[in-house]
Amino acid sequence: MGGAIAVFNTLGFERDDIVRLEGVDCAALADDEGRTFPVQRTAEGAVAYVRGLPPKGYKSLVPVSAGEAAPSAFRLDGDTLTTPFYRVTLDENGHFSSIYDLEYDRETVQPGRRANLLRMFEDKPIYYDNWDIDDYYTEKSWDVDNLTKLEWTEMGPVRATLRLEYEIAGVTVAQDVRFYADSRRIDFETVVDWTLHQHLLKVEFPVAVHSDEATFDIQFGSLKRKVHKNTSWDKARFEYGGQKWMDFSEGHYGVALLNDCKYGHSVSNGVLSLTLIKSGIEPNPDADVEKHYFTYAIMPHGGGWREGGVVREGYKLNQPAYALAEAAEGLSYSFTSAEPANIVLETVKAAEDGSGTVLRLYECDDALTKASLRLPEGTKRAFKCNLLEEREEELEIDGGRAALTFKPFEIVTILCE
Repeated sequence: MGGAIAVFNTLGFERDDIVRLEGVDCAALADDEGRTFPVQRTAEGAVAYVRGLPPKGYKSLVPVSAGEAAPSAFRLDGDTLTTPFYRVTLDENGHFSSIYDLEYDRETVQPGRRANLLRMFEDKPIYYDNWDIDDYYTEKSWDVDNLTKLEWTEMGPVRATLRLEYEIAGVTVAQDVRFYADSRRIDFETVVDWTLHQHLLKVEFPVAVHSDEATFDIQFGSLKRKVHKNTSWDKARFEYGGQKWMDFSEGHYGVALLNDCKYGHSVSNGVLSLTLIKSGIEPNPDADVEKHYFTYAIMPHGGGWREGGVVREGYKLNQPAYALAEAAEGLSYSFTSAEPANIVLETVKAAEDGSGTVLRLYECDDALTKASLRLPEGTKRAFKCNLLEEREEELEIDGGRAALTFKPFEIVTILCE
């Protein structure tokens, strides 16, 4: 193959991540720093785990065809897969009976329970059929355990993939479960051919973590919510809203449940649940009767959600890196970036009045933070603005950077001219 491959990172931080490749026939990719990244051939093309992708930018990688393919990073022994991070055991229905964390020397799944258990519920709320879930929905449920296919389809230097297929009441569920050599995430890429009405589909992960609260991602921040049922209003709060992730952590360990489009979460007795499909009939009698494509992921980690890097993993799942072939060699570009890691560069957009470029950032760790913003090349003046992009304060520029101080969870808008 001639020419380099440009890998793009739309996020505002330097990124190490999986990237899917098309039209690539090589053993590895190499960057200008002398690092090589193994390439694994797949049915859809190829994948590689690359490091050092510039924030809001791209870099070119050169295909390396010489040499043998890298060995697999995984070992399969019967119903147990050993990865660089976990030892995972499957039961006869393809559910996880154990996810043993090798780095932290502890079991993640509650004893005698099954993780990645899909469960269907009858869902007939009294009012607002397409919106409400009433608390009695748990009274009638069915486990999705009619396994029709279990096959290991990939086992290479970058990832291992388990193909699972289920059938229940005319509904088919197909999952590609991805285990990675360089990431603690376990991804569940899912396709559901849904045919039912007034039924609810959820997935459950009973985790061996003890806490009375969980943390949920919201736009420009996160919220902590109690998950016990000590009062009547606690009992009424049986489902929680969250965007890219939720996290359930104790003192030194936790588990994050991430997703790319599903926002209803439940936590009860250490069981993390995510609502996947709700098929109401009012006002649309055929709502959700179609094929659904979505991905969720589980990520055990050390420490709490801050130490575990959950915010960044949520962004990485929702905004994958992507590649374009036939690029020039030696390319590396970053439009803008911010430091330290808890300052999230969320938005880059044209100013509403056409006067320049707007950068919107926020602090994600609930911490007072002194930050450094690297401004886009050619910026002559920079202003701190309100959300209406009205100038409030001109910033001092030193070497293409501006110093900012963020209050906990503060949103800051910068206009660059």
